[in-house]
Amino acid sequence: MPATRATAPPGETAAQPGSGTVATALLAACHPLPAAAVTLFTAVLAAATGRGTAGCAASAGAVALGQLSVGWSNDRADMRRDRLTGRPDKPLAAGAVAPGTVSAAAVVALALCVPLSLASGWLAGAVHLCAVAAAWAYNLWLKRTLASWLPYALAFGLLPAFVTLGLPGQPWPPLWLGAAAALLGAGAHFANVLPDIADDLATGVTGLPQRLGARGSAAMAALLVLGSAAALVLGPPGPVTPYGWGLLALTAAVLLATGRGRGRAPFLGTLAVAAADVTLLLARGAGTA
Repeated sequence: MPATRATAPPGETAAQPGSGTVATALLAACHPLPAAAVTLFTAVLAAATGRGTAGCAASAGAVALGQLSVGWSNDRADMRRDRLTGRPDKPLAAGAVAPGTVSAAAVVALALCVPLSLASGWLAGAVHLCAVAAAWAYNLWLKRTLASWLPYALAFGLLPAFVTLGLPGQPWPPLWLGAAAALLGAGAHFANVLPDIADDLATGVTGLPQRLGARGSAAMAALLVLGSAAALVLGPPGPVTPYGWGLLALTAAVLLATGRGRGRAPFLGTLAVAAADVTLLLARGAGTA
């Protein structure tokens, strides 16, 4: 973690930045890597289930807007804590963008997310908006509770349903797919929190990972991500393919290699496993629906 304090004191912002600087700061504040990963996962799943070009664009666009709103609201909610712990890598904490600008961006993204979600049908749209609401609940409250893992599991677990409910006949996804997504989301939560546990505890954030500590959270993240891969490989009917066995072996190897790492290594390892999962889903094609 950066040892230096942010340059702007709480409640103030740095000198007025130019429009290009504001755009760059907003991009950094939206948590671009996980936002892009979740959006890509949605697009691939939509393509695999036969949503078509328009369906893929609508579902991926809705998820992208939802992720933007969640990322911006997360940094806005964490602004005071990020300043107290010295996070110049956070645009709000460093004064690179005004709090009102980030708040407005989050609200606008959320407002645009509603009609685009409903473009996939009222049931699919309602499911996705429930997932977004769970993520906002994490940002505003649940991250400080023992249920901090629940919004991640719920939001990720509902994502396949958002995609398949947009198909003709509004089919629900198979149970194994929802379980794999929920386990992956919960595992990502434990892995993502690892670098910030000490700062979180110092500022009163006592979610489940913080209470388990770094070692316990790393172990929980590994078990959940491995469980996600197992559900994806062993859940579908029929024999396990060579790629499936390879995915399980790859997951175990990646978790072993990154589980003892520092900083963002465990989270990046989780993203690598997710990319392998996406490849398997794409190979299965319409069989996921």
